[in-house]
Amino acid sequence: MARSFTLVQLRYFASVAETENMTESAGRLNISQSALSSSISQLEKELGAQLFMRRHQRGIVLTDVGRLLAQELRPFLDHTDRLFDIVHGAAHELDGDLAVGMFAPFASFRAPLILKAFEDHYPKVRVTFIEGDLEYLGRALLDGRCELALMYDIGAVDGLETTAIEVLPPHVILPADHPLAARPEEDVSLDELAEEPLILLDLPHTREYFLDLFTAQGITPVVRHRVSGYETVRSYVAGGFGYSILNQRLPGDSTYLGRDVAVRSLSGAHRPIRAVLARPVGLRSTRRASAFEDVCRRLFSQQHGESTID
Repeated sequence: MARSFTLVQLRYFASVAETENMTESAGRLNISQSALSSSISQLEKELGAQLFMRRHQRGIVLTDVGRLLAQELRPFLDHTDRLFDIVHGAAHELDGDLAVGMFAPFASFRAPLILKAFEDHYPKVRVTFIEGDLEYLGRALLDGRCELALMYDIGAVDGLETTAIEVLPPHVILPADHPLAARPEEDVSLDELAEEPLILLDLPHTREYFLDLFTAQGITPVVRHRVSGYETVRSYVAGGFGYSILNQRLPGDSTYLGRDVAVRSLSGAHRPIRAVLARPVGLRSTRRASAFEDVCRRLFSQQHGESTID
């Protein structure tokens, strides 16, 4: 039996699915809230399914069916945007909105570089970054709150597929006046640090990765402080409270406090972390998401060389 829902209704639904807020979506679409609500209700009637749950305190939230429709709808709407250009043989400049997840510890020094490179190529696409830990980003991808996410490959989430863009081996950061920092450019081993206080980056899956590095060497670290901020870890180390193990290397050694840390390679064979672009399995990427992935690949290969990607 043919259904009579319209492309406009689908676009309206996509906007509300992104915001889960009728008032905000009505403003974005420049229509009245009553007209938007009526359109969504008609779409639900035609589909024979409830797409949103109405909750008094939270307003509206997607149902499981609504979340699935929102995920599948992105590439469909992206393709419909191209139909005019297909008919007329024109190259359409990308525009629209793109939500991207970003692992919080490296958002401050990765997001601006990526955003600048992307906007240089696609100035009409409005990119929004959603920051969070690995668990949060996995849920955001599966819930349809973002199309893809830049994150680590640890703590794998079922239902996601990934593309590696950078390999990040662990390294040691020390107070600038630490005795081991006086050895220029020499690697530091975990054995040399076993009795010293560790400042642990304490995020889901990240902490397990770092602690496993010690376990693999038969060492029990002396965890003195657990903090959730990447720069907070560096500031604690710069203040002389201990050492830490991290993966992302920053261009400089100064911290927010104006004090320096000393960065040394970690001796021995240790499992690296991979920075990856993750997306739901089987979900066809929109042209905006594919363009973002291409920009990330080019940007990271320029910074590190193609050998960093296996």
